Order: sequence, then C-alpha cells, then structure tokens
Amino acid sequence: MLRSTLAAAALLATPAMAEIAGDPVTADTLLDRTEMIRIADALDAAVDAQDWPAARALFTDEIYVDFTSLVGGEPATIPADGLIAGWSANLTGEKSSFHLRGNHRISFDGADAALMQSHGYAWNQMPSGALEENGGNPMWEVWGTYTHSFTRTEDGWLVSAMTFTATAERGNDYVRNTPGS
Repeated sequence: MLRSTLAAAALLATPAMAEIAGDPVTADTLLDRTEMIRIADALDAAVDAQDWPAARALFTDEIYVDFTSLVGGEPATIPADGLIAGWSANLTGEKSSFHLRGNHRISFDGADAALMQSHGYAWNQMPSGALEENGGNPMWEVWGTYTHSFTRTEDGWLVSAMTFTATAERGNDYVRNTPGS
C-alpha cells in the first residue's frame, strides 16, 4: 500500500520535482531516502541514550571516519566497534549529549551506494564542568556538516563512512575533552 501510494506521488510530481539532486524520484528512491534519514536520526538517538549496541547496528563492520576538524589527526578506516568504543568511553556517566541534524541532501551512486549531507548540531553537558577549576561552564556545543556514505547490504542500508566538518563551536573544552565519570 505504502509503495503504491509513493509511486503515485512520484508520478504526480511536476517535471521540476521529478528529480532530487539529479536522481529520479521513484517509490524506491523515496523509500531509500526515508530509510537513510531514519538511520541518521536513530544514530543520534542511540548516541544520546548511550545505547551502544543500537548505534553499532547502524554501521558496516569497517567505517571511514573523519572528525579531524574537531580532534585533529588524520581520517582513517577503522572497525566500527572501535568507533563505538571511543564514543562510549567519552560519553559516559555524568556526561550527556543531544544531537540534531536536518536539511538532508541525498544522492545515489547506482542502486547500492548513496551519500547524505546534512547540517548538524551537538551539545554536551557535564555538571563537573561548572566547577571553577574545570572551566566554570557545564556545556560545550558544536555546529557543522555531516557527510554519511551508505551501502546497501543484505540487512538494508548501513553507514560505511562518516565525516563531520565543524563550522562553529562554543563552550567549555573540559566538557568536550573529558570523559564523564
């Protein structure tokens, strides 16, 4: 039912709407786009809930990551388990986070690969950051652009690469850099 409704909507699209980012609008591409946005939202929700198994389930076994605009270093291809281990070591205990993204732009590279770009915002709070010796501010936040590469697998779409390019940040570096306890 949903697929036929989406197909009808795609057929009724005006010529200007018949393509998104150069890709034809079909029931399949609409469903794929919806699934990729759902995965990005689920990733943010899992990280904020510190639900590491749920976050891990959204990635291929190896993932290309580039967070160099935040932490320096070099981009790398790493096991997804290593990425999750790093996140879980930093976002733990008293430290909480809130991630939000929008303005998703998705393009396809054949039937089994896609690229999603979106604006992102992340907020971290840590009560011990409010202590004068720790900077006197319990918050750190960042704005930027996410780029996610998706690969279609037997289990559906999974994230195979992730880049975050920070455009602005403010707050207490202690909160950003110190794992919760």
